[in-house]
Amino acid sequence: MDYSLALLFSLLQLLSVVTAHPVPAEVVKMKSKVKWMAEQLVVRLNNDFQVPVGLTLSPPADDLGGPSSAVAVLEGYNSLISDSLSGVSQVKSEISSLTGYLKQWRQVNCKEQWPKTSVPGPLQELQSRKEFIHTVSIEALLRVKEFLNLLLKNLDQLETC
Repeated sequence: MDYSLALLFSLLQLLSVVTAHPVPAEVVKMKSKVKWMAEQLVVRLNNDFQVPVGLTLSPPADDLGGPSSAVAVLEGYNSLISDSLSGVSQVKSEISSLTGYLKQWRQVNCKEQWPKTSVPGPLQELQSRKEFIHTVSIEALLRVKEFLNLLLKNLDQLETC
């Protein structure tokens, strides 16, 4: 009985390996580059911007739904970060580089048109409070870091056009 169960398990394992779709090299390269860029940006945010004591973000993180969604979220937050805030020019530049890379990759590798992405709730909330420029900038920086951490945990979602 144990032998037949082991044989069945081995056959199922072999079948799953044979039927699995190989990941194209360009997808592996894209995910690797996005991972590196996002990690560098998180390190910069951790080193250059301290979270004010007692500040918590609510509602929770934005959803991650593929490259077009990631671009919309990151560009939205980047537009809310005030240039007058000390030390943000490099962060804004790196966010732009990451979104530019994702846009270019999607344009080359995805045949469908960009879906119309809706503005996520936390981003909408911040956009409605633009008059509080420094508070909004700090929260936008924190949300970028939160979103990048989500992205790093879910890089496979970038494969979806």
